[in-house]
Amino acid sequence: MSQPLIRGGVLIDDGFAEAFPMKATRVLVTAHNDTWAHHAAMAATGLATSVIACGCEAGIERTLGPDETPDGRPGVSLLFFAMSGKELAKQLERRIGQCVLTCPTTAAYAGLDEGEAVALGKNLRFFGDGWQISKVIGGRRYWRIPVMDGEFVVQETTAVVKAVGGGNLLLLARDTDAALAAAEAAVKAMQRLPNVIMPFPGGVVRSGSKVGSRYPALGASTNDAFCPSLRGLSPKSELSADTRCVMEVVIDGLTADDVAAAMRAGLQAGIERGAAGGLLRISAGNYGGKLGPFHFHLHQLLGEKAAA
Repeated sequence: MSQPLIRGGVLIDDGFAEAFPMKATRVLVTAHNDTWAHHAAMAATGLATSVIACGCEAGIERTLGPDETPDGRPGVSLLFFAMSGKELAKQLERRIGQCVLTCPTTAAYAGLDEGEAVALGKNLRFFGDGWQISKVIGGRRYWRIPVMDGEFVVQETTAVVKAVGGGNLLLLARDTDAALAAAEAAVKAMQRLPNVIMPFPGGVVRSGSKVGSRYPALGASTNDAFCPSLRGLSPKSELSADTRCVMEVVIDGLTADDVAAAMRAGLQAGIERGAAGGLLRISAGNYGGKLGPFHFHLHQLLGEKAAA
């Protein structure tokens, strides 16, 4: 039996996070100023925490300066993930149409060049009622749709690529304050990296789930093994008496390497807080390897530190 791995007084489980294949795209939203770019971004990525019931998972990847956008205006980079290219295309059309086209001064552009092309503005152009105008610049087609503040400019298509969803860390702490602080630190560290999002509110989820339920209509249900109120009641409980709060961070990335990098950053942020900050243990959610082919082993993510 291997020796327990403890860093900063925090027990690191000898387990893995289990992730699964998804499809993803990046959309760049720009606006007259940063305020309106973020209004559009927040609306377009709303109700997109989990494919279990939201259709897609989405979030703000990062804020863009005028020197990073196609039209030289402030902007935001958004990532969208779904279980299929068809579902992703449907979600894009609804969200860009209802939340970006409608938002004052915005424009929308593809953020990926390589991949399967799906409609971004191709169908939204019909909102122009025949007044829309097409422009081809650098081999890319854009649509100019007349609206009441001028024009909504949108690229005709965006690229969809293979991606990875469901990387995760479980942060077990002595109380709510400690769990929140550890989760916030982990998310902040992950947000510094490209190509990933943490789709839940603030990047954190308290309602971690397991596959299946005693109720046949539900495909997922509460992860009773990590619910403090069920310690001593659930035969699957994994919590010690001093663990009173658990928070989960879920990561979606464009590649497995991106998810691994984000999980590593989150692990290191948790270790830096350490037991002195109330973090007792870091674990990860998996389903015995039956859910997805991507397995992110916590000890391996720590690399040389795990072997020390």
